Amino acid sequence: MRQAEQQVANRYYDRHFQMEAVKVLPGEYFATRQPLLLTTLLGSCVAACLMDRQAGVYGMNHFLLPQGTDMGGSLGVSARFGVHAMELLITDMQKLGAQRHRLEAKVFGAGNVLDGMSVVNIGERNTLFVRDYLRGENIPIVAEDLLGDCARKVFFFPDGGKVLVKKLKKTKVLLEKEQAYSRRLDRETASQPGGDIDLFV
Repeated sequence: MRQAEQQVANRYYDRHFQMEAVKVLPGEYFATRQPLLLTTLLGSCVAACLMDRQAGVYGMNHFLLPQGTDMGGSLGVSARFGVHAMELLITDMQKLGAQRHRLEAKVFGAGNVLDGMSVVNIGERNTLFVRDYLRGENIPIVAEDLLGDCARKVFFFPDGGKVLVKKLKKTKVLLEKEQAYSRRLDRETASQPGGDIDLFV
């Protein structure tokens, strides 16, 4: 499925916040000038919320690993890897009028939500990557909520770039999703020749 088709499929009306919203799923990203709420659910993955307040452009990605290689295919470069997810999101934001030197970031996720995941250190690797990447690009991190042992649901609002983070207890559904991510990454690796935050519960 092409990125544009995914974006349309993931659009919905959020009844709690009473506004149009887009779910950003693992391996996806979304940039917009529209007044849309961007949401995602994170375990060990990381989401970067970027904004150019002056241009009114903002976006979110959701990546599973810091870096890796794809075998190509119809989707081209994959946003599953942080190194690609960041560039793909920034490029789309620039197409909408954002300027790289005006970007600010809020970053979330990297929780250790699976028993045994700490051995692999996926959350720590994702955290190191996103901090190093943004520092290298001179994009300031104005807020972050990373690491720990909880999952997070992130809500990124268009009005001023406000973010709400809901910390979640480990649930069967969440653990199944995280295990599925982990198995998918194992298969793909084996087949390859890498502001303010409001917390509420």
